[in-house]
This record gives sequence, C-alpha cells and structure tokens, in this order.
Amino acid sequence: MAPALWGLKSLVWQKLKSSVFEDCKKEEEWKVMLLDDYTTKLLSLCCKMTDLLAEGITVVENVYKNREPVPHMKAIYFITPTKKSVDGLIDDFISKSSSRYKAAYVYFTDFCPDNLFNKIKSSCAKSIRRCKEINISFFPYESRVFTLNVPDAFYRCYSPTLAKTKDKDAVMQVMAEQIVTLCATLDENPGVRYKSGPSDKAYRLAELVEKNLENYYKTDEKSQIKAKTHSQLIIIDRGFDPVSTVLHELTFQAMAYDVLPIENDTYKYKTEGKEREAILEEDDELWVKIRHQHIADVIEEIPKLFKEASSKRKAAEGKVSMSALTQLMKKMPLYRKEISRQVIHLNLAEDCMSKFKSNIERLCKAEQDLALGTDVEGQKVKDSMRVLLPVLLNKSHESYDKIRAILLYIFSTNGTTQENLDKLIQNVQIQSDSDMIRNWKYLDVPVISSSAAQQHKYPRRDRSSEETYQLSRWTPVIKDVMEDAIENKLDSKDWPYCSQCPPTWNGSGVVSARQKPKGSYKEERRSSARLIIFVIGGITYSEMRSAYEVSQAYKSCEVVIGSTHILTPKRLLDEVKSLSKPKDMVYIKDE
Repeated sequence: MAPALWGLKSLVWQKLKSSVFEDCKKEEEWKVMLLDDYTTKLLSLCCKMTDLLAEGITVVENVYKNREPVPHMKAIYFITPTKKSVDGLIDDFISKSSSRYKAAYVYFTDFCPDNLFNKIKSSCAKSIRRCKEINISFFPYESRVFTLNVPDAFYRCYSPTLAKTKDKDAVMQVMAEQIVTLCATLDENPGVRYKSGPSDKAYRLAELVEKNLENYYKTDEKSQIKAKTHSQLIIIDRGFDPVSTVLHELTFQAMAYDVLPIENDTYKYKTEGKEREAILEEDDELWVKIRHQHIADVIEEIPKLFKEASSKRKAAEGKVSMSALTQLMKKMPLYRKEISRQVIHLNLAEDCMSKFKSNIERLCKAEQDLALGTDVEGQKVKDSMRVLLPVLLNKSHESYDKIRAILLYIFSTNGTTQENLDKLIQNVQIQSDSDMIRNWKYLDVPVISSSAAQQHKYPRRDRSSEETYQLSRWTPVIKDVMEDAIENKLDSKDWPYCSQCPPTWNGSGVVSARQKPKGSYKEERRSSARLIIFVIGGITYSEMRSAYEVSQAYKSCEVVIGSTHILTPKRLLDEVKSLSKPKDMVYIKDE
C-alpha cells in the first residue's frame, strides 16, 4: 500500500510499525497476530497482508474465535481495551500447560481501564512480555479523512430520548478521547475552537477534547507538557449545514455513493456477462485522480485514457528488438491492470449517468435553485413553492427524492408553517416517512417557522467568478469555513477558542522576508499549519472533497476532516427518522 507521504493512512501505518512491530521484532522469528473487529478494520485500511509478512507476521487470527494452539510461536495481540477482547486474550493463557502460544505481546489501541488491567495481571501476567497503549482510536478512511469508532453515534448524540441521560455524556467522552488519539498520531496539540449555536454539543465536545489534550500531553512518554502547536481543531455540529447532506452531488465519488448501491466501498458491476466486484480505494491511482471530478469530465476523461494506454502498447509492440520485447513482457501486467481499472471506472461512470439521465437531471435544477435561493442567471427565486411543486407532482421521482426536495424548500425558507408541512406530507403520501422531515428539529434546524427559530446562516463567500456547471453551483458551507479559518477570518464571537493559550495561527503561510527558505517537500508539508475539522453526526463526500480542494489551493495549510461516520443522503434520512424511536426499538451495536 502506498498512500501519499503525508496521508493519514501512511502516518497510522508508520506509527504501528514503530510502536508494535519494531518493538517486538527479532531476526528470523515469525509471529501470530491476534486482532478484534476494530483492529481488523483499522489494519485493513492502512496495510496489506504482504506488509504484515514483511514485519514477520505469518498468520492473522480473530481474538474472539476458537483457534488451533501454536505453542511454539509468540503472538502479538493488537486489540481494543474492552472486556470481550481482554477475555479472548486471557482464554489463550488460562493455564500454563494449555497455553495457545509461547508468549504474548499486548498492544492496546487506547487507555486500558484499571479493572481490565488487573484482570490480566491476575490471570496471565507470566505469559505477557509487553503490554502497551499505542493511542490509535480512529479509522484513517482516506489520506485526509478520518472517522471514529462510535457505533450509532448519530442516534446517541441527537435522539431526544437520550437527551439528559448518561449515554449522551458517555458518547461525548468517547468521541473526545478518540479525537485526542488522532491529534497524538499527527503529533499536534491544536488550539480547539467550536461553532457557537443553538445547540451546546460542539461546545461540550470542544471542552472535553481540550481537557483530554491537557491530560494526554501531561502524561506522554517524555512526561513533559507539550506546548500548543501551530494548528487548529474546529468542532462543528451537523445542523450547521443541512443543505449539503440532502443535495444531489454530481462529482464522481459523491454521486456514485449516493445513487448506486455501493456498500463497504465495494462496487458490483457486470462485464462480458459476468458479475464482478471492485473496491474503491486509494491504492487505485485512477480513482484518486478522478473521484473529485464532475461526472461530465469523468465521462470525457476515461475514453481518452483508454486511447493513451492502447497507443502506449502499440508503440511498445512496434519495437521488435529483443530488449523491447522483454520490456513489453514486463509491462503487460501493468497494462492489464491499468485497462481493467479504466473498465471499472467507465462502468461506474456509465451507471451514474444512466441514473442521471432517467431522473436526477430534472431534480438538480430545482435543488440548486432552492439551495442557493437564486436561479442559473443569478436572479433571486421569488417563490420557492413554485420551484418545489413540479418535483412533487412528477410521478417518476422516488419518495426519498421528494423528501430531499421538501427539506431543501424548508431549509431555504428557514422553516414552514405546520399547516403547509402537513399538506405537503399528505399530498406526497409520505406519512410513514414524515419523521425524516419533522425530526430535523432535534438537530436544531428550524422545520416549523417561528420568531425563535431563525437559524443564523453562515455568511457565504462570493464564488460568482468561479467556473461551475449549472447543476453544481452549490458549495458546501464547510469549504467557506476552511478557507476563512486559513485566512484568519473566522469571527471569534461565533468561533470561540476553548484553549486558554491558543497557538499563533498562520494558515495562509505569510512569512517575513528574513525567514529561511524551506527544505524538502516532506519537511515543507510538516512545517505547514494543520487545520483539523470535526463534524458531530457525519460528513458528506462533498465535504470530504472540500478538504482536498482547500489543501491544494492553500499549499501552506494541510486540511484534515473527520466525523463520527460518513453519510450518504439516504443513510442520513434513515438515521433522522430513527431519532424519535425509543432506544429499545433502535438496533444499537455492541461497542
């Protein structure tokens, strides 16, 4: 696996290599590796089996499952500090005579509670050669994107049934601890800010993160207090920009995940009459190159790449010398791989386009007009209901799409009347799904208009000079926030710091003439400022794209974005609908 030098995946893998593998490595000694569900997913995101083989790992097993003993081999346990995982470890060494492995090297992802640590001490201490906490409790989803390991975070954060329960406080604490492990992996002690608003969630999480950062850097390995670094962590609540969560996006990755049934990043397609599967991941250079492009550009780009690959091959075949033939033989697997990836992405793009032409194209104009409050010519939309009605009357649109349009209408008008909402729900016959609309109030987004419900809209940057497609005029609000933060334009009243001594911020990279020129590219990236954005309650693919675009535009600042999980519009609407259900009716996964 070769993510970019500065990518989150690469940083996590380097940390695992130094903290785990190199810590217990011996020449020509093979080991077994035991993982739980969380660490299995974590490792799958940042390395391949060949990487583990290079580190002396011969077998990878699940700590929960019954396994054949290998008493002549040592085992590395890379697990979460939970009762289930610790019980799996203890069971392997319950008695000296029946130990599954020769010895155990135990590495916890995070802080191990005293009760579990004492349980290990009293049960199998003699078999344990190492026991360490390495502080990685997040998933490096992409090179600039992370998610947390918090099952059902959306319900736990926003459900009114849990509003004043310990469950809500507990989930905030878990999130704060996991965000601190991200900062530790990046070697940052950032200034912590939050968006003040009707909800206190962002403030509460920011306070907890700041407190946990203080504790972490007081008790790190060197026992020295780490000063604040030149970085910022900004915490935002999901209700801050509801529009970006329901709008149809026409950039490749966001569109594909919205309109196609892609699960676990796996795209299923047919070619030559056979069912095939492809994983959409950063190992695929073509995917990385085109995932943030507009679908119209992707459809144009891939056939060009086919021609290029074909002409390269013909040019190579044209040289009939022995050395040329040898070179061609070596390159054949590469050509095959290149072309098979192009076939995958052409299929993906064509599937997106067939959905677009059948229905989405008609929806997009109405959605953009409602979201922006202006039409293609820049004229103000005088009557939002006239924009909405054709969408609702069109029988070919699915109810999900109609709900998304109704929500955009409500967001654009800062809420509607109870009577109007009831009529809309009745006429579109979505009574059973009406909570997908009504429950936005739990995210502090006005659904029913009132003088108290006026939501403070973020002042938008003028992008009229930027070239855009007519059906893709909307820019996620978070992109404005990133750019304003880098340019030091965020109002400290709306974006207060929790940190007592916030770091000096130089996101735009303006330096004095006396400053020495920078060294290598890698040093330059590392010496630049970092902006970390965390959204409570999920981020969209368009918001993820913004982190890459802003990092590219402002070379002096590296933007990293994360959340509890990644959203598609359908997943979000289902989660919003579940908010009003009692806890026992919502399937909450075991932590």
